[in-house]
Amino acid sequence: MLSTPEGRFRALALAEAVSWAGLLIGMFFKYVVGPEIGVKIFGPIHGVIFVGYVLTALMMAQRWNRATLIWALVASIPPFGTVFFERWAMRSGKLATG
Repeated sequence: MLSTPEGRFRALALAEAVSWAGLLIGMFFKYVVGPEIGVKIFGPIHGVIFVGYVLTALMMAQRWNRATLIWALVASIPPFGTVFFERWAMRSGKLATG
């Protein structure tokens, strides 16, 4: 899966969504329960994965048209948006290998 640019993009899209979930759980604990350990752990993890996702999307720009790239970047903003974009890109052939 990680041997192709498409596979790396898919992996980072899913990892970005998982790290969003961890960050949201960490924020819940910080603001509702009290300890902010979750944010201290998942914040940097999410940040690194987010930057990796954006860089990989920019690398995919040579295979995508401008609108697809913009949607990939917009999808990185809301929680779990990358999963929806990745599913759409697979169905529409934007992540077809080869």
